[in-house]
Amino acid sequence: MAAPVYPAWVTRWVSGQWRQKKRPPVIRPTRPLVLANKVANRREQAGEATCITEMSVMMACWKQNDFNDTACAEEIRMFYDCVAKAEKERKHQNENDALSPRGNLTSSKVNKLLRRFPQSTRYV
Repeated sequence: MAAPVYPAWVTRWVSGQWRQKKRPPVIRPTRPLVLANKVANRREQAGEATCITEMSVMMACWKQNDFNDTACAEEIRMFYDCVAKAEKERKHQNENDALSPRGNLTSSKVNKLLRRFPQSTRYV
């Protein structure tokens, strides 16, 4: 009686040859593997709100006085002073800090660096 004839893949499976013939897949990138000369503009995470108490006092005064600005001049002035102070602090902090609050460069600073040092177009 003759031995059964199995397909070729079965004999390779049984003998262990299938492991030797497997090779890693060839990866062909769709684009060249180089960094771009710019990054996407990401909005920094919003900080905490400032001058909330002054704004709520101003709005309460407006509500009591039928939205009359002359009766609430002191509250309006306090609110605008607080806003100006917060804006000044924010600008001062942006000038001094090169890193974002999480410790990364901001996207605008990365783009500025990439403009100064663009990717090389020459290949060695």
